[in-house]
Amino acid sequence: MAKVKVVTDSNSGITQAEAKKLGIFVVPMPFLIDGEEYFEDISLTQEQFYAHLQSNASVSTSQPSTASVTELWDSILQEEGAEIVHIPMSSGLSESCHTAEGLAKGYGGRVQVVDNQRISVTQKQSIFDAVKLAEEGKSTAEIKEALLATKFDSSIYISLDTLKYLKKGGRLTPAAALIGTILKIKPVLQIQGEKLDAFQKVHTLRKAKEVMIAAIRHDFETRFSELVKSGEMGLSVAYTADDTEAKSFFEELQSTFPGVPMRFCDPLSLSVSCHIGPGALAVACARIL
Repeated sequence: MAKVKVVTDSNSGITQAEAKKLGIFVVPMPFLIDGEEYFEDISLTQEQFYAHLQSNASVSTSQPSTASVTELWDSILQEEGAEIVHIPMSSGLSESCHTAEGLAKGYGGRVQVVDNQRISVTQKQSIFDAVKLAEEGKSTAEIKEALLATKFDSSIYISLDTLKYLKKGGRLTPAAALIGTILKIKPVLQIQGEKLDAFQKVHTLRKAKEVMIAAIRHDFETRFSELVKSGEMGLSVAYTADDTEAKSFFEELQSTFPGVPMRFCDPLSLSVSCHIGPGALAVACARIL
């Protein structure tokens, strides 16, 4: 029987230390800050990232080099009988997934790349699912099939504190950002698999929370109703920079949706944070296999 090894990237929110405990491997995502390359959770902490971001440094994301990915795979596959399930961030948000799929073609089926359209805490749930399935004796092909079959069984809703970083990243026109700032608009965005899209505009964090809770409730009552009834849908909270609001929101969701498993309360992926800035708060739901 093959020895299944799970690989992901730091967009999952799984730290290097946590990866060791789980027995998995995490490829650190690279960032360019004022022209210098940093690696998430290796040479760049969450605190350092936000310090650079708020100081108006030039911050951009990149994808891992092909060498860093293949060197990790090669080291894992040295173990006799080892095979890899590689779960990167959604291909709708980064080219790193397509790059990994291309590289995997040279490994004779020993590396299965899973493009299941996840990011942050929903991607993290996929990692936990993959580990569980591997422990149950499932093959890499079976794990990939299970994750792809359930790839759209998740939602993320994110409230922003500022429009500054959407404007800076070219995802919002300067005029729209100016109007939004004057009107004190706090947009709620959504990720339904592939892309970060507008969902609703509000003016206060309290209203943003209400909107996000209503959106999750609607998902639970419609497309995820059977999963909620069977206990297969979990809830998580994610945030940027400060976890104060996140912890209270986590408790609020717990009391609002009793019986729904509460999974994670984690920092949002820095690849997403780069575009939305500090002070963001998110709620996510994802199927638990």
